[in-house]
Amino acid sequence: MALKLLNGLEKGLLFVISAPAGTGKTTLVRMLTKEFSCVVESISCTTRPIRSNEVADKDYHFLSLETFQNKIKAGDFLEYAEVFGNYYGTSKEYVEKQRASGKHVVLVIDTQGAMQLKGKIPAVFVFISPPSLDELKVRLMKRKTESIEVIEERLSWAKKELEMVSSYDYHIVNDHLNMAYEILRSIIIAEEHHVRN
Repeated sequence: MALKLLNGLEKGLLFVISAPAGTGKTTLVRMLTKEFSCVVESISCTTRPIRSNEVADKDYHFLSLETFQNKIKAGDFLEYAEVFGNYYGTSKEYVEKQRASGKHVVLVIDTQGAMQLKGKIPAVFVFISPPSLDELKVRLMKRKTESIEVIEERLSWAKKELEMVSSYDYHIVNDHLNMAYEILRSIIIAEEHHVRN
């Protein structure tokens, strides 16, 4: 049934998803790529250290600062941003190759990167927010991947990111994972069937 719902375009669409850390964006996107073979997640490049639960070249392409800077100079990134002292960027070549093969590409990037793309290339922008900042703090604490100082820094940044919601095409509040997924899934399906495509 999934094949009938999606996979009808010669060139895939680009979806940009932003959300504060701990909101569940990665989980939602992985649910999407699992259900639809024509949807792929772009793997961002980053200079930050790998976490114990991460797999290189699956979660991120982990690069040295020098390599990342060389890629900036070469114009290899569709967008890039510095977040909490580390760089993150999207490979232009990967995105174009996937879209040319008919795959819809989902970029999971922060608001800085998303705003770099706004008006630059055609894309559908989706913002996912937590039910509240208090709930976000609980989720970040449960992850046990960062110190309390880093969590406070992330919460402070989340407040700024939440102010950017009006710059996006769609807004999903992730207070129930399956419900949030159904909304995201509906957006992807509707966008493929949009008359302009």
